This record gives sequence, C-alpha cells and structure tokens, in this order.
Amino acid sequence: MSATHSPIPSGKGRINSTLRRFLDSEASGGLLLMAVAALAIIIANSPLSEIYFSSLKAYLGPLSVQHWINDALMAVFFLMVGLEIKREMTDGQLSSWTRRLLPGAAALGGMAVPALVYLAFNHSDPQAANGWAIPAATDIAFALGVLSLLGPRVPSSLKVFLAALAIIDDLGAVIIIALFYTSGLSLPDIAGAAAIVAVLFALNRRGVNSLVPYLILGIVLWVLVYRSGVHATVAGVLLALVIPIRRTPGMPEASPATSPLHRLEHALHKPVGFLIVPIFGFANAGVSFAGVTPSVLMEPLSLGVAGGLVIGKLVGVFGAVFLLVRAGWATLPAAASWPQVFGVALLCGIGFTMSLFIGLLAFDDPALQDRVKFGILAGSLIAGLAGYLVLRFSHRRSVALSVV
Repeated sequence: MSATHSPIPSGKGRINSTLRRFLDSEASGGLLLMAVAALAIIIANSPLSEIYFSSLKAYLGPLSVQHWINDALMAVFFLMVGLEIKREMTDGQLSSWTRRLLPGAAALGGMAVPALVYLAFNHSDPQAANGWAIPAATDIAFALGVLSLLGPRVPSSLKVFLAALAIIDDLGAVIIIALFYTSGLSLPDIAGAAAIVAVLFALNRRGVNSLVPYLILGIVLWVLVYRSGVHATVAGVLLALVIPIRRTPGMPEASPATSPLHRLEHALHKPVGFLIVPIFGFANAGVSFAGVTPSVLMEPLSLGVAGGLVIGKLVGVFGAVFLLVRAGWATLPAAASWPQVFGVALLCGIGFTMSLFIGLLAFDDPALQDRVKFGILAGSLIAGLAGYLVLRFSHRRSVALSVV
C-alpha cells in the first residue's frame, strides 16, 4: 500500500490520539484525582504551603475560593450525579428491582456499617459523633481507577456492579447531606426554591427539550438553596431530577439525539471528571503534617474514619452480598469469584471525594477537619492497596473455591 493511502501518523496525531484515549477511559478521572491529591499533600508540606492555604481563603466576590469550589463547582458535580442516578433508574443497570437488589443491598450495608464503626470510636464525644456519615461514601472515580490498573483480571460485570453500588451510595449521601447537614433554615428561600422546582417540572411536562431554560432556572435555584441553609449542592440534584429524559419512538432506550438528560450528561462528563473533581481534590486534600505525630492517627476521630472505610465498608458490602447470595435472592455478578467480590468490597473503602465533602460539612474546626483528612487518606490508602492486592492475585470463579 502506498504512503498516500497509509500515511505515517504525525507526532501531533499521536499526541491527540493518546489524549483522546485518556479522556475516553472511564477510570482516567480516578487516576488524575490520585495525582492531584498527592500534589496537594506535597504542596501543603512544602515552602509553597502558605501560598496554597492563603489562596484558598482569598475572596472572589461574596465567597472565598474554597467556597466557590465546594458550594458552586460541586453543585455541578452533584448535577452530574443526579443525572446518572436518574438515567440508571430509568434505562440502565438500576432500571428494575431485580437489578437494584444486589448493589442496593450492598450500598445500604456499605453505608450503615461504616457509620456504626465510626460511632463505636466516637459515641462518647457529641461533637465528633456529628461526623458519623464521613466513612459512608465510596469514591467511584478512585475505585475505578484502581480497577483500571488490573485490566482483564477483573470481569466487566464487577465493574458494572461497583458502578451501580456507587450510584446508589451517592444517592444515599445526597439524602444524608440534605437531612443531617443543614442549619439555619430560611423558609422564604425554601419556598422560593420549591416554586422554581415546580416551574422546572412544568417545563418538563410541557415537553420543553431545550436545556437553556432549565439551566437558567437552575442558577436561580442554586442561589435560593444556598441562602436557604440547605447545602447548595443539593440544588444540582434537584435540577437533575427535572431534566427530561426522552425516548426515541420505537426504541427501548433514550439516546443523546432525543433526550435532553443524555445531552447534558454527555456535555458534563469530561468537565466534571477532568476539571471539577480534580479541582475539589486539590483544594481539599492538602493537609500539613507539620507537628503531626503517630498518636494523631490513633485518636478516635481519625480511627473512626479509617476504621469505617476499611472495616466497615468491607463488612457492610461483602456481608450484604454474601447474605443475599446464600439466601438465594441474588447471584454473584457473572464470571466473578468470591475473592474478587471481597476485593471490590475493599475498594469501596476508598472514600475520598464524598467523604472529604461530608467531613467539611460536619466540622468547622480546622483541627478536626485535618484529623478527618488523616483518617480518609489512611483508610482510603489501606483499602485501595488491600483491594488491589486481593484482586491482583484472585482467580476467576471457575477456579475459585465455592462457599460452603
């Protein structure tokens, strides 16, 4: 074949191809998040630490940089979470009760048991007990990032199971934030927010498919929710619930060509995964180890968070799956072995993004926030390494020992 028909790729072409593959990888966001989290920790313990911390406290208009990140940018993250939940509940892996049963039970166990483990360490301290929900969340980006390092050793069914579990987990986290981490409620602003949601719902029912009015009203909704005392990120989920999901006539599922929800989710996927979540991780993972002794990690608050992530998640997720399968109400994901399910349950203990977020809501004291971060970093690191090693050396179901 001549060169005319088979050109040698240019350097630029190869770079673009590599970048495209990177952006298209489901786990690349998790790998990027690992990198920026490590960078934040390095900077926070370097001569640049003062610039790092002072920049986050600097004000841009009515809010500090950190508040813009945690309240505004993360509202877009929660919008993406809400869109994923709605899509999966309507068309995807959670569209029927049989599909929801196994990941749903695993998610509930993975939220309840870590909270109990945390409270076992902190029940005697009312202030510390307020952080009970910190180890209840799974960071899907981090977990999928670890799975991506294992390649074909992990069956795709387990990745689907983990994604479905994390989506239900996120829904639980949203409900927890709305119910337990609000303060100083303003009834007029809540009423205004409810009115905006009603208008958005009416637009949906009238068949309005343009995203423009939804997004404009979504900004107004964010302002009202922010002023109401409910955490502003809940506005993102409320907006997601009223974005229309339309099906193509004659087709069993919706598609980006006809569904506003699919268009918006597609538009947000890369900005959220490769910009918003890494920015949040960089802004919140930085913790100074100056003056920190090993005894800090042995304090009840740090131990409760780390223990909840490592032990609580493992017991809650694996225990729920084991009980359902043994009772005959569910089956293991296709081609998956018990050791692999055990490894995935360990990976659920990676609780970085949502755990950090809830930790910041639970405590205003920077010293307590630092101890939360120590616990999250230690617990997530242990869970991630342990899960990787278990999955790295586990066998497929065909060669695994069956549970008697």
